[in-house]
This record gives sequence, C-alpha cells and structure tokens, in this order.
Amino acid sequence: MGKRRGKPILAVVGRPNVGKSTLFNALAGERISIVKDTPGITRDRIYADINWLDKGFTLIDTGGIEPDSKDVILSQMREQAQIAIDTADVILFLVDVRQGLVDADAKVADMLRRSQKPVVLVVNKVDDFNKYMADVYEFYNLGIGDPVPISAANRLGIGDMLDLVIDKFDWEEIDQEEDERPRIAIVGKPNVGKSSLINKLLGQERLIVSDIAGTTRDAVDTQVVHNGREYVFIDTAGLRRKNKVKEDLEHYMIVRTVSAVKRADIVVMLIDASEGVTEQDAKIAGIAHEEGKGVIIAVNKWDAIEKDDKTIYKFTNKIRDTLAYMPYAEMIFISAKTGQRLPKLFDLIDAVIENHSLRIQTGVLNEILTEAVALQQPPSDKGKRLRLYYITQVSVKPPTFVIFVNDKELMHFSYTRYIENRIRDAFGFRGTPLRFIIRERKEK
Repeated sequence: MGKRRGKPILAVVGRPNVGKSTLFNALAGERISIVKDTPGITRDRIYADINWLDKGFTLIDTGGIEPDSKDVILSQMREQAQIAIDTADVILFLVDVRQGLVDADAKVADMLRRSQKPVVLVVNKVDDFNKYMADVYEFYNLGIGDPVPISAANRLGIGDMLDLVIDKFDWEEIDQEEDERPRIAIVGKPNVGKSSLINKLLGQERLIVSDIAGTTRDAVDTQVVHNGREYVFIDTAGLRRKNKVKEDLEHYMIVRTVSAVKRADIVVMLIDASEGVTEQDAKIAGIAHEEGKGVIIAVNKWDAIEKDDKTIYKFTNKIRDTLAYMPYAEMIFISAKTGQRLPKLFDLIDAVIENHSLRIQTGVLNEILTEAVALQQPPSDKGKRLRLYYITQVSVKPPTFVIFVNDKELMHFSYTRYIENRIRDAFGFRGTPLRFIIRERKEK
C-alpha cells in the first residue's frame, strides 16, 4: 500500500507564448484531461497524468489568462510561480530560446530559487541543437541550474527532460508514505466555509493541530481523532489571495483542488445553501468524479435558509440534476458555524471510506451477473447477441470490476450501467464511483 499520497506533481511556469501548451500536448498526447461526457466541466487542459519509465506524475499547467502588457506579464508569472511553489513537488520553468533571456524570467527565477523547491529549467524552440547551443547557455545566468534544450513542437529532447524531472522527485518520500489513515479533502468554492468546517471539527475533537512532517506541499494536513479513529483532513482553503483577476483566482482554486483531490481517498464537497450549485461547483465535483474518489456533498449554511416542508426536497433534486454524472454521491445538510449534523458527517465519512475500499467475492458477483442477465436480456446487433461470461473485482479505491464478454462493441454503456445498478442494489456502494473494464474473450 505504499504510494498513499497520490502521484507527485510537476507544475509548469513560463511567460506567454513560450510553448507551454505545445509541451503539454507533447507530453500528454492528444488526450484531453477532462472527461468529455461530463456535462458542465470545462475542456481546459489543466492537468494530465504522465508516465515515464515506470514512474507516474501529474502535470499541472499554472497559467491563467494570457496578458499583453509587460507589467501584467510579470505579475501573472509571479502568481503562477506562487501556485507552483504552493502545490508542486517539482517545478518546470519554461523559457524560449528565440526570445532570449528577459527581465521577467530573471525575476521569477529569483522567486523559484528562494522557494528551495527543485526546478528544471527547460529552453524551448531549440529546433537545431548545434545552431542554438550558444543561446541556450545564456540561461545559466538565471542561476537555477543547467538549462535543458528541447523542441516541444518537434518532440526533440523530451526524453532527456523527463529523465531529469523524474530524478528531481523525492521518490523515497513518495514511496514510503505508508500512512493508512483515511484522507479526506474538503473542497469547494472560496468562502463556502471550508476553514470553519475544519476548525469546528477540530474544536469538537479538541486536538492539537499538527502540520504533518514530511509533506512537501503547503496545503495544511490536519489530523482529527473522532471516536478513537484518526483521520487526515486536507484543507484547500489555505492561502487567501487578494487578486484582481477573477479568472486567475478560479484557475488557482482548480489547481489547488486537483492537488488536494489526488491525495485524498474521500472528497467532501461543500456547497453554499444560499447560492445553490454553481458551475464552479460542477467543475470541482467533476475532478473528484474523474479521479474515482468517494464523494460526499455537504450543503453548508443550511441553518441560514428559510425552509418549508419542500425545501430540502427541491434542493436535493437541483443538486442531483446538476451533478447527474455522480448519482452515487452521498448528501448531507450541515452548518459548519453551529456544528449542526457534524457527528452525522463523520458517520457518512466512515461509511464512504468502507464502500470505497469494499471487495466483493467473485462467486457472489457472478450470481448477481447471472440473475441480471436473466432479468434483462443483453443487447444484440445484426443477429449477434452480447454474452457476458464472467465478472471479477480487480481493485479498490474505487472498486473496479472486469467483465468478460464475447464482443466489446455490443456492451453498450447503458447495459454496463444496468449491471452497475444491480451491484449497487446488492451492496450499496454509496458515496463511491464504480469502474468497469470490459474485456473480450473469444467463444470456445
């Protein structure tokens, strides 16, 4: 159970037009990082999971909007550098050999150097190594180590760059995190009450907050003991930013959320009762869904709402509607301020943790499968009928199943969902997504 902390994070910082998105595409392939079928989720390439030489890491793009004037560029780059310093294990600083060394690069390099975070300095657009090497050496003046020449567009030098990146991660620390305590990320829009929720949980448990040693990130991990069980809460509230640029702040929040969600088992998504579900909420929930985490939607500030006998029903439906892709999510109405229903929140967290790592015996699964197929005939196409031979669970967090069939093409999404619902009828699995992998096995 080594790698509990999730994959390490590499954040990319660089001025506009140095080729960040070209590099991103070269590394991530053309896969868009966010699932297309999920409504309400932006298609921004904010992060992608990369594998290189049996090591995996997450690439995050810190860039928000592209400014045009010089001073705005510098302040935006500082902002990006700060995001990188706050969330990443290693920082990739991208510069452009054609534009040469500019003042903004030097100022950001100072910031990165002071942060003591490992940095890989990458010089892009070096299409001809012989021709440009002298210009590459100029970047030694930044004082953040050896410049690595690449051409993202022509995919030159990328392997050497990745070798260096992999080298800079502290794999021992990452591999040794044998922490078996459940990790819960509290996520949500700014000012929805994340900090007050954590403070209330702490207040109720009267535990000394300890910043757990050894985590390189600045997200504060807080341990809470409830009924003799230890939990680690990952707070994304963190740094309050006074920022003029709204889009940047949103980008910042999404990056912080991605890094917190990746490290968590369970995500508690706070929604403000007075605002209802917003597009931003849908984005944040989408990240948790895509990463296969257990999800609890906690509607906060419920005490501040005027209610009649239908309020809770209407509200629940509205949320279910907007977050239609995660019908499994648990829901609870709380008040972080008054502490209303917080003990119930712990019970839910316990239940979801259990469901997220629940294993079902193969024999039992196959009984359910046989019965499901008998009740609802599998689809057929051009005279060929889908046959389901066998199902087995291959992993947990989230529970993942392999179904062996005669023809993958015939296994429609809707029939997979039907099987999923039968399994949920039998075992609940509330609060956790289930994953299904369909494999073909030729008929004997």
